[in-house]
Amino acid sequence: MNPWRLLRACLQRFSAVFKGSQSQQSFADEIESHLQLHIEDNLRLGMTPEQARREAILKLGGVEMTKQSYRERNTLPLLDDLLQDLRFALRQLRRSPAFTITAALMLSLGIGASVAIFAFVDAALLKPLPYRDPTRLAGVNEAVKLFGRAPLSYPDYLDWKRLNNVFSSMDVFTGTGFMLNTSSGAEPVEAARVSDGFFRTLGTTPVLGRDFYQGEDLPSAQSTMILNYATWKLRFAGRMDIVGQVVQLSGEPYTIVGVLPEDFHFALDGGAEFWVPFHAKGECDLRRSCHSLHGIGRLKDGVTIQAAQSEMQSIASQLERQYPGDNRGQGATIELLSELIVGDIRPILLTFLAAAGLLLAIACVNVASLLLVGSESRSREIAVRGALGASRVRIVRQFLTEGLMLVTLGCVLGLGLAGLGMRLLVSLIPKHFFEGMPFFLDLGLGWHAIVFTGVIAGMAGVLFAVTPLLRLPLTALRFGLAEGYRGSTGTVWRRFGSSLVVLELMIAVVLLVGAGLLGKSLYQLLHVNLSFNPDHLAILTVEAPPSLYPKDENLIALQRQIISRISALPGVESVGLTSVAPVSFNGNTDWIRFVGRPFNGEHNEVNLRDVSADYIKMLQAKLLRGRLFSDSVDGAKPKVVVINQKLAEMYYSGQNPIGQRFGNGSLDPNSIKEIIGVVDDINEGSLGSPIWPAVYYPIYQDEDNSFTLMVRTSQSEASILPALVSTIHSIDRGVGTRGESTMSTYIHDSPAAYIHRSCAWLVGGFAALALVLSMAGLYGVIAYSVSQRTREIGVRMALGAQRSSVYQLILREAARLTLVGIVLGLIGAVGAATLMRTLLFGTAAWDVGTLASVAVVLGGCALLASYIPARRAASVNPVEALRAE
Repeated sequence: MNPWRLLRACLQRFSAVFKGSQSQQSFADEIESHLQLHIEDNLRLGMTPEQARREAILKLGGVEMTKQSYRERNTLPLLDDLLQDLRFALRQLRRSPAFTITAALMLSLGIGASVAIFAFVDAALLKPLPYRDPTRLAGVNEAVKLFGRAPLSYPDYLDWKRLNNVFSSMDVFTGTGFMLNTSSGAEPVEAARVSDGFFRTLGTTPVLGRDFYQGEDLPSAQSTMILNYATWKLRFAGRMDIVGQVVQLSGEPYTIVGVLPEDFHFALDGGAEFWVPFHAKGECDLRRSCHSLHGIGRLKDGVTIQAAQSEMQSIASQLERQYPGDNRGQGATIELLSELIVGDIRPILLTFLAAAGLLLAIACVNVASLLLVGSESRSREIAVRGALGASRVRIVRQFLTEGLMLVTLGCVLGLGLAGLGMRLLVSLIPKHFFEGMPFFLDLGLGWHAIVFTGVIAGMAGVLFAVTPLLRLPLTALRFGLAEGYRGSTGTVWRRFGSSLVVLELMIAVVLLVGAGLLGKSLYQLLHVNLSFNPDHLAILTVEAPPSLYPKDENLIALQRQIISRISALPGVESVGLTSVAPVSFNGNTDWIRFVGRPFNGEHNEVNLRDVSADYIKMLQAKLLRGRLFSDSVDGAKPKVVVINQKLAEMYYSGQNPIGQRFGNGSLDPNSIKEIIGVVDDINEGSLGSPIWPAVYYPIYQDEDNSFTLMVRTSQSEASILPALVSTIHSIDRGVGTRGESTMSTYIHDSPAAYIHRSCAWLVGGFAALALVLSMAGLYGVIAYSVSQRTREIGVRMALGAQRSSVYQLILREAARLTLVGIVLGLIGAVGAATLMRTLLFGTAAWDVGTLASVAVVLGGCALLASYIPARRAASVNPVEALRAE
C-alpha cells in the first residue's frame, strides 16, 4: 500500500475521533430519514404502524448495530472504548464522593510516605557518586584491634603507595581547621589537607583555575589552596579573577589556584571550605606511630576489592615485620568508597523504606476492601453487562480503568505529600549533619522517584482492577440477577475481607513493635550512665591561631587568662578545659607501656585527654582513688596523670595503680608519667559506645591550639553562651570560637541520639497511621458483616436472643480476627526486629514488655472499633429486619 495513502487514512481516522460527535450525529440523522422512508413504503402496503416500523428496522439490519458499525469504521474502536471507559469511570467516582475521597486519602498517605523515603534512598544509595567511574574508587585504611577502620600514618601511606600493584593511584586526606579573618573577627573555618593527586584520583577537575601540581604537597612547595564552590560564591562573591589571589589562613598566606565544580561533594571531608596540599611538616606527620590520614585509591582495571584487600593486607604484614615497634597488629581495610560514605546509614534508610512500604500495603488493602464492598452494589450491573454480551476483557478493562484513575488521583496527592514530607524531614536534620550527608542537599523528585511512583501506581491499579473481579467472577454472573446471590457472595466476601483485615493487623503489629523497640532504645540511650552531671553545662571550642600563639608558654598564658576571666562572670560556678569534649568519640588515642612489666611490642591503646586542673570537679565526676593534679602543673613539673576506672581494671587488676608509672612504647624517659588518681568512667565516646581506658593529662604539659571550654553555671546555661564568646573575643579578637552549645543540647543532637530519635519518631509515625488504617479496616469488615447478617440477627432476636448474645456474636468475630492478626504480627515483628538489631540499644528484639504492650493496645483499639457495629447489631428491630429482607 502506498505510504502516503496509509498516512492519509490514519489522519482521517484520527480526525474522525476528534470530530466524532458531529459525524455520528449526521449519520444518525441520515439513518433516521432512511428509516422513515421505509416505514412510509410499508404503510402504503397496508401494514400497521408497528409492523411497518419493525419491517423497516429489519431491512436496515438494526439501527444501533448499523450505527456501531459506522463508528467502528470511521474511528479507532480501542481508543473510542477507552474514552467511554474513562467517562464511565469518572461518573462512578463522582457518584460516590465519600468512597473516592477516603480511598484517595489512604492512597496518598501510603504513596507520599513511600516516595518521600525512596527519594532519600535514591539520593544516598542509588545515585552514583559525583566522580569519574566511582565504582573503581576504594577507601584505604588500616585496621587495629580497637578500630576496624583506622587512619593511616604518613610513612605507612608512602610505603603502601609505593609497594601496591592494585591501585592506579592512591592519595590521602585529613581534616583540619584554619582561622579566617572577617569583619566580625577571626572565624574558624573547616578545611582539608590532601595529597597532590587527590582530585585526579577522584576524577574531579576544577571549573576555574587548576588542580594541584605533582609535588605540590612537598614541604618545600608553595602554600596553595582550592576553594569549594559554595565558599567561592559566598565568601568571594563568585569573582572570576579569584585565581591567584592570596588569602590569610591562621596568619599564613595561601594562594588560590582553583575552584571546585558546583556538584562536587565529599562526605568524608567534614564540610571543608578550603582544600590545601598536605605538607608533612609537623612531628605527627613524620612519625610512623601517629595515625591521622585516610586513603582513597582507584582500582586498576580488572582488580576486585577482594584482591586489593588481600594485597594491602600482605603489605601491612610486611611493614609489621619491618617495623615491629610501630606497626605491631596493623592490618588493612579496603572497601568501596560508596560503602565507606553511606554504609552506616544504609540500614537506617532501608528500615524507613520498609516501614513506609508496610504503610502503603495497609493503605492498598484498605482501598481493596472498599472496592470489594462497592462491588456488592454493582453485582447486578456487571451481571446485566455480561448477559448482554460484554466480554471478560472489556469488563476487566473497565475495572482497570477505574483502578488506574483512582491510583492517579492518589499519586497526584501523594506526590504533593511526598514533596512536603521531604522538605519537613530535611528541615529536621541538624545543619552539622549535612557535612556527612551532602547528597541530601539537592534532594528532590528525580526520575528515579517518578519511575518508582509509576511502578507503585501500576501495581496498585492492577490490584484494584483484579479485586472486584475476584468478587464477581463472570462464570457466576447469572447468579447476580438472582435473589440468593447476595447472601452467598456476602459470605465469600466476609471470608476474603477477613483475610485482608488479618493482613492489616499483622502489618500494624510489626510497625508498632518496631516503633516501640526503637522508642525504648532511644530512652535507654538517653539515660546511659555518663558518670558526670550534664545539667547547667555550657560548652564551646576555642581556636588559637599558631601564628599568634606559636609557643607553649603563649598558649598557657591565654588558657589561664580565659579561665580567670570566665570564672569572674556572674553565675559561673566552675570552668574546665579539655582537648576532647565528653560524649564525643573514642579516639585521639595513645599507646602506653608499663614500667617494670614484660613487653612484647603490644599496643595498649587508651583514650588521651588533656584537661585543666578543675575539669574533673567541673564535671562533678567522682574521684575514686588518689588525688587530682593542681593548676600549677606545667611542662616544668614532673609528669603526672589521672586514669579512669576502666584502665585500672584492665591493667592493674588486684593492684593499687596509684604511684605506678607508664610511658610510650620505647619508655623514653621524657615520656614516663606517674598515676596520681583514678576517676569514674566518664563517657568519652558517643552515646551507647563502650567505655575505653582513658588517661587524663595536665593540659599545660601537652599543649594544643584547639581546645574545648566547659562552664558550669548556676543559671540557664544557654543564656551565658553570648557572654562566653564576647569575653574570649575581648581577650584577643584573633582567637576564634565555634560550636557554642549547652551540654544537654550537645548530647541531644549527637549523631547517636539523632539517629535513634529519627528512627523512633519516623517509624512511630508510620505505626500510628497503620494503627488508624487497620482499625478502619476492621471496623469496615465488622460493619459489613453486620449489614449482611441483618436477617440472621433479626431471626435470632425474634426467637428470643438477648442483646448481650448479639454483642458476643459480633465481638467474637472481631476478637478472632484480632487474635490471629496479633499472633502472626508478633511472630513477624520479632523477625523484623532481628533484622534491624543494629539500630537497637539496650533492647532485645523479643522484648516481652514491648510485645505485650503492643498486643494490649491493638486489642483495646480493635475492641473499640468493633463496639460500634456490635451496638448497631444489638439494636436491630426484628420486625423491620425481616420486613426489609
